[in-house]
Amino acid sequence: METKPLPRQAVLIVNARSRRGEALFEQARDKLGAAGITLIAAHGVKDPNRMAPTVRDAIASGAPMVIVGGGDGSLSGTVDELVGKPCVFAVLPLGTANSFARTLGLPLDLDRAVAAIATGRRRRIDLGMINGDYFVNAASIGLSPMIGETVPHNLKKYLGRIGYLAWAAKCFFSLRPFRLSISDETGEKRMWATEVRILNGRFHGGVELSDDADVQTGDIMIQAVTGRSLLRLSADWYAKFFRLRSRDAHTVEFTGREFRLDTRPHLPISIDGEVLARTPVTVKVAAAAIEVAVPRA
Repeated sequence: METKPLPRQAVLIVNARSRRGEALFEQARDKLGAAGITLIAAHGVKDPNRMAPTVRDAIASGAPMVIVGGGDGSLSGTVDELVGKPCVFAVLPLGTANSFARTLGLPLDLDRAVAAIATGRRRRIDLGMINGDYFVNAASIGLSPMIGETVPHNLKKYLGRIGYLAWAAKCFFSLRPFRLSISDETGEKRMWATEVRILNGRFHGGVELSDDADVQTGDIMIQAVTGRSLLRLSADWYAKFFRLRSRDAHTVEFTGREFRLDTRPHLPISIDGEVLARTPVTVKVAAAAIEVAVPRA
């Protein structure tokens, strides 16, 4: 069934600290105007802590659509402001991995991303929740938080995914397996693991990790790389990166609306690229929480 068309007025808010945000802010503003989007206001935000308040002010002013430019962390940090509001969330993928944009099927180059906003459609999607905090795409226990806590900002900014992957290789050999506990209404499961992914969408780190996770299922997915072998974790990433037929051989998946996760020892959790929580946590899905702009095709 056809939904209402996307608004033709919007507020543009770009994280100028994201990988391409500062360089492309003015281009994004001009291209959106040329595509027929009337910008009520445009903000290039240099302090990432000001992103959420700027989005909040835009919604309070009555903007029918907010266009946020940045990486996954920028999107996750601002999406809370849109839950329960009659405002469309549009995305300009200006970060390193742009996993949420990939999940939505958005183009990653600026011209086509602008075109998707100008000619696209609305889609109502789920969000994930960790201890009541909303996130857009994926969270992780294991390697990603280690990278997130230590990776130099300029490495990601100037080298992008190559720099991120190089730092991941450096952190890999410091990783240690842990005991994982997953509880839901059916009971508790315990296992050894080297990484846990909490998936609202299919992508994490720019890599498609699941064929079944999706932002419209009404469920959240827990994917665990089981066992105590780091070689098994390495093989899992390799198989998923190259989409081998064996890409699901090293993981187990649990799908549902709410889980309780704990680890021994307690470990940090990276949420859409930012280390924001620590086990134990309650993980939920917020079904059909917001409307987003996606390509019409």
